[in-house]
Amino acid sequence: MGGTKRMSAEEKRKTILEIYHKTKQVYTEKEIHLLAAKAGVNANSIPDINQSLIDDALVEKEKIGGTNYFWSFPAKKDFMAQKQHEETLKEIEALKTKVAESEVKLADAKRGREDEDGERPKKLARLADLKKKAKDATAELESLKENDPQALADLEKELKLVKDAANRWTDNIFNCKSYLTKKRG
Repeated sequence: MGGTKRMSAEEKRKTILEIYHKTKQVYTEKEIHLLAAKAGVNANSIPDINQSLIDDALVEKEKIGGTNYFWSFPAKKDFMAQKQHEETLKEIEALKTKVAESEVKLADAKRGREDEDGERPKKLARLADLKKKAKDATAELESLKENDPQALADLEKELKLVKDAANRWTDNIFNCKSYLTKKRG
């Protein structure tokens, strides 16, 4: 047996699945291990491959008493393919309706944007010009706010309050210093 070639995981899956489909019988775990080993599948990988077939719903597993039974029939594979086909058709129909809805929305959006007498480009240029003028006017307003008489008056009032507070703290510090000098010497 030294000359046998190694099987890929996919080949092992196909080999084990063929065992189920050819015989169309129910097997215990031990029986499927023996048959798969005779078919050339590495004995150590049989449980993992069998579990992957169960996970993919290609093989059924049922525990009856203390024994696990496994089976798979060719009709199951056909049924799975048909089910997948039906799901794909439903997806296609859903996507077709989405495309139709999108086309309707696009037509509605274009309806108000028809170019009559070449006016649309002129209106768009005018809109851009007006936006630029509004931006410039806002910038000029911001620069003029610095020279606003009311803002300057508020700033001078705030400056006077800060100056008075600084003088008050300076007086307090000198009073504390003189008190401590008189008290301690």
